[in-house]
Amino acid sequence: MREKFQWLSAEAGLDAERAALERVFSGQEEAGLLFWRPLQPALVMPRRLSRLPGFAVAEADCRALGWPIALRDTGGEPVPQSPAVLNVALCYAVPLDDNEQTRIDTAYQRLCQPLCDWLEAFGLDAGLGEVDGAFCDGRYNVNIAGRKLVGTAQRWRRRHSDGRYVVLAHGAILMENQRDAMVEVVNAFYRACDLPAVCRASSHVALEEHLPQPWQQLDALAGHFQRHLASHGLQLPA
Repeated sequence: MREKFQWLSAEAGLDAERAALERVFSGQEEAGLLFWRPLQPALVMPRRLSRLPGFAVAEADCRALGWPIALRDTGGEPVPQSPAVLNVALCYAVPLDDNEQTRIDTAYQRLCQPLCDWLEAFGLDAGLGEVDGAFCDGRYNVNIAGRKLVGTAQRWRRRHSDGRYVVLAHGAILMENQRDAMVEVVNAFYRACDLPAVCRASSHVALEEHLPQPWQQLDALAGHFQRHLASHGLQLPA
């Protein structure tokens, strides 16, 4: 990678991910890896949530807390984005020998295994699974000692030219401890929309709570991705 990461607004980061997916979809690249860090806080969520009763009130409440809402193409639930977060976007054309029945799980593994290997290299207890009280919870969270560090999501397209699937697998890593403010804004959104979900700061963990100066370890993370993908016949651009 030429740069450790790009500083982008939430909207520009989402646009950069769409562009990375488009390069693979159009055949310009076989695979791509993007690291980006938000310039300002935002609460990013699926477009479908903008149709909820109470969304306008929720949007105003979140903005008042310093977290304006941005809408994304993937599913899931609200996710706080801020300069405390590193976003990892992995795009690739699914190899022809991949099992179509398990391609979604395989894509999560290709995203999560390099992250787990990276954390374990620092002696951290990394694993995958749901965490009660975590925002945007899922079975492919990357956790440290049972607390959520990385949230994950996917977006898929299928090429008409060759029928191959193209995927964007995304991970949001909490690098710096902003757990309290993040949980506060997610819960504020839920309350305004009269939804029952309640998130807890104690269900999350920031990497800096276990690893000093985590932003200095991104070259190592990129290396884990390059080696893992190469072992599956996927080459990242130089």
